[in-house]
Amino acid sequence: MSTVKNTFFISHGSPTLSIDESLPARHFLKAWKEQVFTQRPNSILVISGHWETDVPTVNVVQQNDVIYDFYNFPEQMYKLKYPAPGAPELAKRVKQLLTESGFNHVNEDTKRGLDHGAWVPLMLMYPEANIPVCQLSVQTRKDGTHHYNMGKALAPLKDEGVLIIGSGSATHNLRALQFDGDSVASWASEFDNWLKDALLQGRYEDVNHYEQKAPCAKKAHPWPDHFYPLHVAMGAAGENANAELIHTSWQLGTISYSSYKFTAAD
Repeated sequence: MSTVKNTFFISHGSPTLSIDESLPARHFLKAWKEQVFTQRPNSILVISGHWETDVPTVNVVQQNDVIYDFYNFPEQMYKLKYPAPGAPELAKRVKQLLTESGFNHVNEDTKRGLDHGAWVPLMLMYPEANIPVCQLSVQTRKDGTHHYNMGKALAPLKDEGVLIIGSGSATHNLRALQFDGDSVASWASEFDNWLKDALLQGRYEDVNHYEQKAPCAKKAHPWPDHFYPLHVAMGAAGENANAELIHTSWQLGTISYSSYKFTAAD
């Protein structure tokens, strides 16, 4: 059983990432196995900003279906498939680790497949769809520390060959998209730069309390669903983990594709 030393936060941006060859983030993810993470994991745990529940929930399925949880996009996107096997044993292990760490209520969902926060990036990263995948939900009525602690609880999975990926967005304000011009909104770049500095300097507690610490926090994340996957990936890496910015690009002036690798301290 090979140990996985890294956890990742991927900004998955727009669902058009699935088809739009003009997006740099698409090419970054397509080069994943060659340039970013060459190890083949035993299974993958994805924490997606598109699955919100009251308590932590895992999908316990034998076979994953894809969920087309986006509307009024090109028809071809609704024909894309990602038939990755489920990871029911991993799901049970996630539940066990969370429960043992004081998360008293952890639910199982025996029907849910993969939302586009999971299958769109995975389709680019692992197109063969032959690695078992489990999803874990976020709790938007909780805070960053709650999700960081979820990650800490899940850290032992790395020693079991599990690749932990938080899939969200470094900035996520769909009401502020800019459809004309190429410039990045100042509030978006301000938040994105603050996040980069905080992570690279190891100021994880500041990131846990980003609402108070970060500039333009409420503008960058009116709702925290797409940010909390970062906290889980960060927590799973360990307290003294090193963060590395592995990709950055922009779409529609406000959507940051900044993505990070966390490496556990020796």
